[in-house]
Amino acid sequence: MSAPYDFDLVCIGSGPAGQRAAVQAAKLGRRAAVVEKRRSVGGACIDTGTIPSKTLREAVVTFSGLAGKGERLPWARLEGRPTCQQLFAGVDSVVAREVEVIESQLRRNDVSVLSGVASFVDPHTLAIESDGGRRRVSAEHILIAVGTQPAPSPGVKNDGEVILNTDDMVRLKHLPRTICVVGAGVIGTEYTSILAALGVAVTLVERRERPLEFLDREIVDELLHQMRSRNVTLRLGEAVDSIDLAEGPPRKAVLTLESGKRIVTDMVLFSAGRVAGTEPLNLAAAGLEADERGRVRVDAHFRSAVPHIFAAGDVIGYPSLAATSSEQGRLAACAAFGVDAGPMAAHFPIGIYSIPEISMVGAPEHELTRRKVPYEVGVARYREIARGQILGDHAGMFKMLFHREDHRLLGVHCIGTGATELVHIGQAVLGLGGGLDYFLRTVFNYPTLAECYKVAALDASNRLRF
Repeated sequence: MSAPYDFDLVCIGSGPAGQRAAVQAAKLGRRAAVVEKRRSVGGACIDTGTIPSKTLREAVVTFSGLAGKGERLPWARLEGRPTCQQLFAGVDSVVAREVEVIESQLRRNDVSVLSGVASFVDPHTLAIESDGGRRRVSAEHILIAVGTQPAPSPGVKNDGEVILNTDDMVRLKHLPRTICVVGAGVIGTEYTSILAALGVAVTLVERRERPLEFLDREIVDELLHQMRSRNVTLRLGEAVDSIDLAEGPPRKAVLTLESGKRIVTDMVLFSAGRVAGTEPLNLAAAGLEADERGRVRVDAHFRSAVPHIFAAGDVIGYPSLAATSSEQGRLAACAAFGVDAGPMAAHFPIGIYSIPEISMVGAPEHELTRRKVPYEVGVARYREIARGQILGDHAGMFKMLFHREDHRLLGVHCIGTGATELVHIGQAVLGLGGGLDYFLRTVFNYPTLAECYKVAALDASNRLRF
């Protein structure tokens, strides 16, 4: 007897959520497939997002480190700024290797890869359009994991040369002398600090008075201080009123802010939000609708309003992280096939790959204050840590928050070299319900940045004695 559907699960999108969901379904003995419209598997994460942008950041960190040594060591001095060709030299090879890893994983688990653009024909059927024509596939369960794309630039069309969106940044042909970044969210902040480290004169325009409001405010203040030290001009509480192009040569962008300020710049990077890529899906044919930003609403098990259709990853909104998207995809597949995998973990780390990088897990101070939770702070500064001296990072800062009564760990916040790696020790202790006593008793390797936990714990212990 033939199966009623072509597949048990079809994932629309092969990014972190779709990939992990398909592999999980295969591990459960189910027939799984992923549909990918891009040139290769991996979705935006591999093509224009996480992997290429973080590889670019690593190249910039290496260059800026060499540039700093050049001030002290004449033989290490570089002739000038690197070219885009030099900066992006490693991106293609890293992306190619990541694609190989994903393809190998899908192949090992007998997950079918269907190339093309998917749209719903009915709640169980997808039409897939590709250069090779149109085909239909049916599935018992469908996961929407199409991710997001940059929101349209307001009032002006991006050309990839003077007017850019965030996807254009990994395709730059040359470095500008000046650039205006509109939007100080995570991506805008990352690119602002990366470009500033290369000596580009950056103006950052943000409508809010404080960027990155979900982060610890002291950590954000330190980031802004370091950005100012690299000659970043901050226009906070400002918004763009209009933008014009001066044909030149060379071509320039002229921005007028609502306050009347005028900015003339080589390039403009619009980083004012992203929208989910659900428009081509014909959601109505499946009995679904998206919100104003294209996102799909789901329950705690990532199930949509149509019980056999799930959604995971950036397409459902916050937190829109590759790591959480991957876990959401796994949990969605488990829910689809009746496997109890538990809820999503309450504590997950957030990493901001600015220069310097930032990471956090747990609650920031302002949230604890709002909730009237009594807490105490323990702080360690990289300049007091031997490893910080070795790395030449004298501005890094690390802090832990403990409950004042039972000394439970409530949050870890860090800015500086290796922050996104360092935070995972705190994540483990937080998840296991540990607290101050663990850090006071534990011995950490010397010299390492992990010593920050010991120093910050001792600092908090001293404060808690009174």
